[in-house]
Amino acid sequence: MEYRRLGASGLKVPALSFGAGTFGGSGPLFGHWGNSSGDEARRLVDICLEAGVNLFDTADVYSAGASEEVLGAAIKGRRDEVLISTKTSLPMGEGPNDGGSSRSRLIKAVEDALRRLGTDYIDLLQLHAFDAGTPIEEVLSTLDGLVRAGKLRHVGVSNFSGWQLMKSLGIADRHGWPRYVAHQVYYSLVGRDYEWERMPLGLDQGVGALGWSPLGWGRLTGKVRRGQPLPEGSRLHETASFGPPVENAHLYRLIDALDEVSRDTGKTVPQIAINWLLRRPTVSSVIVGARNEEQLRQNLGAVGWSLAPEHVAKLVAASEVTAPYPFFPTGDRRVSRGSARRRSEKNICNSRRTPGSLPRRSGPTGRAGRLTFFQFSRISPSTLRHSVGEISFLCV
Repeated sequence: MEYRRLGASGLKVPALSFGAGTFGGSGPLFGHWGNSSGDEARRLVDICLEAGVNLFDTADVYSAGASEEVLGAAIKGRRDEVLISTKTSLPMGEGPNDGGSSRSRLIKAVEDALRRLGTDYIDLLQLHAFDAGTPIEEVLSTLDGLVRAGKLRHVGVSNFSGWQLMKSLGIADRHGWPRYVAHQVYYSLVGRDYEWERMPLGLDQGVGALGWSPLGWGRLTGKVRRGQPLPEGSRLHETASFGPPVENAHLYRLIDALDEVSRDTGKTVPQIAINWLLRRPTVSSVIVGARNEEQLRQNLGAVGWSLAPEHVAKLVAASEVTAPYPFFPTGDRRVSRGSARRRSEKNICNSRRTPGSLPRRSGPTGRAGRLTFFQFSRISPSTLRHSVGEISFLCV
């Protein structure tokens, strides 16, 4: 297993990490992800550790805390062998302070997570969503206190926009508070929006990416095919509406290319999709999940080899879409999603680094500048569906 630094921190993480959302699964979303517990969960952890995968990712909202409890039981007696990453901020109940990133919410969420995980510290805590209702200074000063108390080792975020992350980093620098070193993002061949703005930001600011849903919400399993119904056991039957949308024409064009590469390499479609991500700038680790031992072993087969340049080019061409404003070049709107990223990394990534490694930061960071709009997603604990509100906001 290859190990990489998590962003600009000193923490080394495996190129593949295990997503424990399948542990203790229940409810309309997580119940379809998986329901590993007891001996099965311990067996999956055993397989991960044997392969060098020692980073396990979970969240308090996953099955109302059951994922953290099952993970805590599965690693009992070997805490020093593993790294624990968990997330908080999404609502855990219907009360006014049961969600968000306020001081009281964060302190309670960390204490609850420590109890469920059966540990006295968390290696990486990530904010699961941006809380527009809480001052960033309150969020960061609270995280600073939790780090100083020894309850957190590192802090990061998940699902932030570029300006939300950059403004947070600027405020952290101003006050000397811990910087976010990780950004857990949706990133896959069929969903490359991360590359427009947040990848260049990560390169510049030393924020490593932890990629979730590398198989495009179950669409790149090798079982979804043009002109064929969804496989009977696919979780997409019940969960497609919860995940990022994908146009069928775009999906099938990519699947055709993946099938060609699969025939050339002898690797499976999921292994190819994950391996492609491992070569991308800023990627510290790709989070893989598994409902059973067979799925886990197949996903672990994504490491230890590299795609040929011609295969990479084929996949990039098949996954490109029209760049949104302001990223498309004047007079040429049909560009790869990587074009904006390549312009930004031109002077940063020409040195010889392993894929996913990040430059150390130097010098002060600028302020976020003028911010026109922000969106804040809140997910109801009963349905876990997004409803997005847009509020006009001017950064001064």
